[in-house]
Amino acid sequence: MALFSFVSAKGSPGVSLAVTTLASMWAEPAVAADLDPIGGDIALRHRAPGGMPLDDDRGLVSLGAALRGGHAGELDQHLQPTDDGLQVLTGVASPGQVQGLGTSWPHIATALRTHDADVLADCGRFTPGTPVMPVIEASSAVVFVARGDLEGISHLRHRLGALQESARMGTIPDLRVGYALVGDPGDTRGAQDTERLLASSGLTAAPLGVIAYDPRTVAGLHTESPRKLLRSLYIRSLFDVAERVRALAATRSTTGVS
Repeated sequence: MALFSFVSAKGSPGVSLAVTTLASMWAEPAVAADLDPIGGDIALRHRAPGGMPLDDDRGLVSLGAALRGGHAGELDQHLQPTDDGLQVLTGVASPGQVQGLGTSWPHIATALRTHDADVLADCGRFTPGTPVMPVIEASSAVVFVARGDLEGISHLRHRLGALQESARMGTIPDLRVGYALVGDPGDTRGAQDTERLLASSGLTAAPLGVIAYDPRTVAGLHTESPRKLLRSLYIRSLFDVAERVRALAATRSTTGVS
């Protein structure tokens, strides 16, 4: 199936929550993978069936250990079900654990990309040289998430520039890259201004829509399943973004990119 990487331009625009919510309503079977190198939130936000905490010893770290040990690294062996029906790959508890993954990242990328379900990966904040880069490079689509204010758009332009400069220099493969802004979905003028700004900077990234800034629904997702909040502005905006993300990934496969 396909691998989708979600990264933030700066700060915390809600990538982790967007990834797990998208995975829960994805059109195909999907896994939410927590790859944030500074420590992820999936294990903190979700519980195992029955309300117990998720297993600390099963997830990204155990997958990396299996791959280092020369094992096949079957992703299913390192996934966990949650009480709200997700399949998740929990992340590192601290940045120090990322160092232990070492040279496993290309193999982790292969395990995610070749899984029999789509994988939506929270790759944390994008910076040049991030250890998660092999996963980003292997993705069918890379989605930047940024706040729709002036500061957020400025950081988005800078991060997109860094990624595309690496692509132009041939250090990474050609990627299908898009962006979603967090803000008011009705602010079409702001979205159009962002698109023009990026284009004037020579940046080719597909606009994927606006994820609604909806604090009430976001707070509700800590206790309710997304299926119970389908009419909320936040969930409806994610449905729109999901369709565009899948369409973006399809352009990679149809242009012969492996």
